[in-house]
Amino acid sequence: MTKELPGKRKALGRGLGALIPTKEPPALAKGPAVAARVEAIRPNPWQPRTTFQEQSLRELADSIRQRGVLQPLVVRPVDGGYELISGERRFRAAQMVGLEQVPIVVRETTDTEMLEIALIENVQREDLNPIEEARAYRRMVEELGLTQDAISARVGKDRSTVANALRLLVLPAKLQAQVESGRISAGHARALAGAGTEAAKLAIAERVTKDRLSVRDTERLAREARRKGPSTDQRAAEDRLTRTLGTKVTLQVRRSGAGKVVVDFYSLEQLNDLIDRLTGANH
Repeated sequence: MTKELPGKRKALGRGLGALIPTKEPPALAKGPAVAARVEAIRPNPWQPRTTFQEQSLRELADSIRQRGVLQPLVVRPVDGGYELISGERRFRAAQMVGLEQVPIVVRETTDTEMLEIALIENVQREDLNPIEEARAYRRMVEELGLTQDAISARVGKDRSTVANALRLLVLPAKLQAQVESGRISAGHARALAGAGTEAAKLAIAERVTKDRLSVRDTERLAREARRKGPSTDQRAAEDRLTRTLGTKVTLQVRRSGAGKVVVDFYSLEQLNDLIDRLTGANH
């Protein structure tokens, strides 16, 4: 089977609608179910969920031990075996039980369709943690070429929900990990995302966990941090750039954490010198 990179942003085939019905999960797509050996199935490489709750998996495994796998896995044929399209929790639970065979429904899909199915299915089921959901939306933007409006239509959520989720990705990696673990709630995380600088986000987050602040209190601290203007870290960065380039440099940081670097020059000669420095023309 010819591999197709998700980055190609190919239009989805007509069969996708059958795999992702509007009101029922993809695994209920019509088609004959057959038995397949568990060892012949491999996970979906584009699975957006990175954490699986052990207790939840054990409960599902207990149910499968008593009743079997009632809902077939959806797979595609690949390299003499199968690759999961949907049903990874059932697949993992079946492995825990030690089943040799599971029921499957076989579908032909491209890599691009696999990616979109995996992302949309998980987001629609609302069982991703907030950071996993945000990363799923980002992959839809970067790898499928979808706008926030298009994502909203596909997953059945308001555009503001998608936009607010994506804002969580401006958080430092340390804070994203705390959101994933549940130590910081999604509401607190959204408030922290608007705190301005990374240093401000980290400082407020420490108070959130230490003093058990409410979301409202966190929003208030974030607003105060933005009003205070450039942080010590920002001023240090500006000073370092100013010394390196030999002219005034100003950082304009927006609420999202993104921004601009403004470099002043006072003559064409100085501009040419800056270009040489930035491009390494003198090295």
